[in-house]
Amino acid sequence: MRKNSVKNTRINGEVQRELAQIIRGGIKDPRIAPMTSVVAVEVAPDLKTCKAWISVLGDEKAQQDTLAGLRSAEGFIRGRLAKTINLRNTPQITFIMDQSIAYGVSMSKKIEEVMATDREAVKADEVNDNADNQ
Repeated sequence: MRKNSVKNTRINGEVQRELAQIIRGGIKDPRIAPMTSVVAVEVAPDLKTCKAWISVLGDEKAQQDTLAGLRSAEGFIRGRLAKTINLRNTPQITFIMDQSIAYGVSMSKKIEEVMATDREAVKADEVNDNADNQ
């Protein structure tokens, strides 16, 4: 099975959906933040390993605690995944913190700051032009 085959893409989507469901409702670990989402999942073609990119809304400590909680609950998560998804092998899950959402938010804030600075500069130029014309 190729890495980007239709079957592999379907398996990735199904594992992502079930993993999100398990994290949202099945784990009782207090370290795992309530605003945790599964951004992407990549299951190896041999179905032995799986990389899951996780995004956590919160500060750095909440992200580290959530990652530690997910790593400690990996056996439980894998067992639940085996019960819900009928695969030949249940993949070994590796959780990776995804910073893309936080990066996008920080870039949006920076763009907004630059736009605000530009608007202030344009207003100041208009006031100076009006004062010069009078």
